[in-house]
Amino acid sequence: MAANGQRLSRTQTRRRSRGKNILSKIKYGQITGLAMTRGTQIPVDLLEERDKKARWQGIPLLLRKLHESSHINNDLSKTHSVVKELSSLLSMEAMSFVTEDRKTPQESVSPNTYTFDLFGGVDLFVEILMRPTLSIQGDVPIMSDDLIKDCLSVLYNCCICTEGVTKSLAARDDFVMFLFTLMSNKKTFLQTATLIEDIMGVRKEVIRLEDIPNLAGLVQSFNQQQLANFCRILSVTISEPDMGVDDKHTLLARNAQQKINASPSRAESNQVALLNIPGFIERLCKLATRKVSEASGTSALLQELEDWHSWLDNALVLDALMQMAIEEAEQSSTESSDEGSLSSSPLRHTLPQSMKIVHEIMYKVEVLYVLCVLLMGRQRNQVHRMLAEYRLIPGLNNLFDKLIWRKQLSSRTLHRQNQNCDCSPEISFKIQFLRLLQSFSDHHENKYLLLNGQELNELSAISLKANIPEVEALVNTDRNLVCDGKKGLLTRLISIMKKEPVDSSFRFWQARAVESFLRGATSYADQIFLLKRGLLEHILFCIIDSGCKSRDVLQSYFDLLGELMKFNIDAFKRFNKYVNTEEKFQMFLSQINSSLVDSNMLVRCIVLSLDRFEGQADDIKVVEVLSECRLLSYMAQVENRLSFLFRLINIINVQTLTQENVSCLNTSLVVLMLARWRGKLPFYLSALKEKEYAEKYPGCLFNNFYHLLRFWQHHYLNKDKDSTCLENSSCIPFTYWKETVTVLLSSDRSSLCAIAMYIDEAYRDLDRDFLEV
Repeated sequence: MAANGQRLSRTQTRRRSRGKNILSKIKYGQITGLAMTRGTQIPVDLLEERDKKARWQGIPLLLRKLHESSHINNDLSKTHSVVKELSSLLSMEAMSFVTEDRKTPQESVSPNTYTFDLFGGVDLFVEILMRPTLSIQGDVPIMSDDLIKDCLSVLYNCCICTEGVTKSLAARDDFVMFLFTLMSNKKTFLQTATLIEDIMGVRKEVIRLEDIPNLAGLVQSFNQQQLANFCRILSVTISEPDMGVDDKHTLLARNAQQKINASPSRAESNQVALLNIPGFIERLCKLATRKVSEASGTSALLQELEDWHSWLDNALVLDALMQMAIEEAEQSSTESSDEGSLSSSPLRHTLPQSMKIVHEIMYKVEVLYVLCVLLMGRQRNQVHRMLAEYRLIPGLNNLFDKLIWRKQLSSRTLHRQNQNCDCSPEISFKIQFLRLLQSFSDHHENKYLLLNGQELNELSAISLKANIPEVEALVNTDRNLVCDGKKGLLTRLISIMKKEPVDSSFRFWQARAVESFLRGATSYADQIFLLKRGLLEHILFCIIDSGCKSRDVLQSYFDLLGELMKFNIDAFKRFNKYVNTEEKFQMFLSQINSSLVDSNMLVRCIVLSLDRFEGQADDIKVVEVLSECRLLSYMAQVENRLSFLFRLINIINVQTLTQENVSCLNTSLVVLMLARWRGKLPFYLSALKEKEYAEKYPGCLFNNFYHLLRFWQHHYLNKDKDSTCLENSSCIPFTYWKETVTVLLSSDRSSLCAIAMYIDEAYRDLDRDFLEV
């Protein structure tokens, strides 16, 4: 009896572990490629025996049935019925994952999807979808659109709920290219686009758009809605991969990466491929500028939303949608007091319009992003010509009040649950719009398209009154392509900028967009145009009186103020009128000194302007402002300039230089270049040495500065664009920049202008490679 009991016990143990053994064998097979790799290889009786105890919901058996029924020339209606059955088992888990806003997939939460993937369901569905394209037989049964859609939905659900599925699909280039062919079918487009977007987001390598079969024909076959959705996929293919965080963002790392990737990147090649598609940019411009009334009708919209799986992965959209509809209803409801009657509520009538607005906004976000990336690419001038020709800027100007910056019924910022970011569709749309304006205006003559005809005349009148020639770019502007209406886009932007709440997340982007209009060679007329609209006073209010604490916003205002005031005596006079007390001035200085990395561009502007004004002693107006302006008087004191210089050099080193703080190095150079121009460079260097010893760090500052200047040579002497920007922004020829750096780095220790002269032998550390510092 004891022996029988032992045998029974061992049998029960084997049965209990058999389920685990099956899973282990399959996992082992999938990893190694040996033995079993999918559930269809397991005997039916074994699957049936273990199914209930393991709570597999019959999924392995259904997959086996699907495998048998999906062979070529089989009845695909049977295949479809099994696919539907499997889809129903997986869809609820996907819905739960999305609505509960989970961050990472968990087997315990999505057991059906995990079981499906473990028993080879993902591979089987890929096989079913691709089988017609792989068959050498001529008369293969055609898969119905509904079967394709259901297969895609199942794969998408698996991507959502099961870790690793998206990456495994992304690794299959043949499947990715096959998915693009499915996009030519309007009925399967949305499901395909949603799955591709997920896959593109995890691929290690950007795909080559030119590898897509008949790319131009595919894109030209899209209607406008499909093209807008396709932009979600394109945004990944034309953007350079994120380099990461921390040290990978340093200029050293970027320069090293650029050496490795000397040829055009895939993202750059993809940008060229898109620009070569006839009519592509023109259609994007039409999408970006069309009015809501020109979009598809409500019935078509609702049908699209019904099929649009990606709508589910942004529950915030629905929240925003309902909130707008409710607020519209509350605003317009003056009739029914019966709150329970939906039929008599304005909500029933306002909801479709709200849906159309949000839907159109989501389209435009994607389109504007693609245009923005193209504007920042190597083909920038070609893109600029196209955007001007297709009247993108006038079109956006016409949308400004009614859609882009339309009146909000609620000032509340919408957030996704458990997130702190501004992420509603409207907020994303506004930020993307501002980023586009910034990219469009930055260092390009087409910036004057942001004005209307009357405003262009105003610029001409300003130049005439000041007895200075008009800027060539202004003279060459095609007035048929500028903004219509009473105000141009730039003027509208300044108007809403001045009304923006103190804590608004838009302030940073608004300031960046306006600053980009001023960047490049300084234009007195452009500055006066903006000064007349009260921009300087608004900026000073924000810096001094608004209580703004955001470093990003303050940096953007410092940079804008610098461009607005540079070399402009009228701006300094206005500054002194606003900052009319010592208390205000000290508050302004406190904001500058709180973060020199953020404010150094403004410091550079003041130093450059002071130097120019000091050379205009015969101009009574300039002399008067020089004697009265607190800011100019403060910077005229050598000890204050030296204090800024000492701190600017100390807050950076070669290893920590980034695109954000390299301006501190260039501002330091500006101070020393102007000193050299006036024969005072030895005096400045001697004063820095005294300050270095006073701080009890002999040699530290000069060794660091020496290596920074060697990096400067390495970085800028190979970059035409950067050198042009330095020259334009400072009005100092780049040859003088190079000469000054060469003089400072001279190895002649007898030279009073060489850094080596001011480092005592015991502290000298100049010979090491700056890459090793």
